[in-house]
Amino acid sequence: TGRNEDKISKVIKEIELADSPNRIYGIVLDNSDISTIPDKIREVINLLGNRKLDILVNNAGVNGGDFENCTESEFDKVIETNLKGAIFLTQRVSEYMVDNGIKGNILNIASSSSVRPVTTAYALSKWGIRGWTLGLAKILIKKGIVVNGIAPGPTATPMLLNDKVKDISLPNNPSKRFAMPEEIANLAVFLTSNAGRMIVGDIIFMTGGAGTITIDDVKY
Repeated sequence: TGRNEDKISKVIKEIELADSPNRIYGIVLDNSDISTIPDKIREVINLLGNRKLDILVNNAGVNGGDFENCTESEFDKVIETNLKGAIFLTQRVSEYMVDNGIKGNILNIASSSSVRPVTTAYALSKWGIRGWTLGLAKILIKKGIVVNGIAPGPTATPMLLNDKVKDISLPNNPSKRFAMPEEIANLAVFLTSNAGRMIVGDIIFMTGGAGTITIDDVKY
């Protein structure tokens, strides 16, 4: 899912080059537009046909909201995308899972910013995601739904690096580099598989040491 149909179509084509066709679907979804969520979930279910929706990954996110010059509209954009949207999307998907007896997995993407002093709307939203993941896991494990989170550190995505930048070195990270998106994805696959179902309510930090073995803020 995403907000831009052209980008969604491009990603689907890239994935299908290495896989059989007609297995990857995409829909336009802006999770900050809460009123559209029920219809979008129905759209997903219709696309799946006889298959069930049993995994939700909340990874929509925008950066920004420095408190020294943050406007109300910028603050709202970050919180509504990173936190509010994730909460209400999960509310609807988990209802569907419970109603259909699905023992599913929900994975929330937090951030290493969720353990640092909050100076931005982004960090505040990720503190919220981290705490909410713990509470959601407590509620839903009783219904057979496993909830966990990943807290990436600096990762080589367009949020932090220009698409044309090939150098992933990062001297002030203990591991001296950015994480690659594929590394985050590998952990996500494990946490949403049957192999990870005894990991419940955990936030796994994948930071290269930033935010775990260092005490200073990493300059993104």
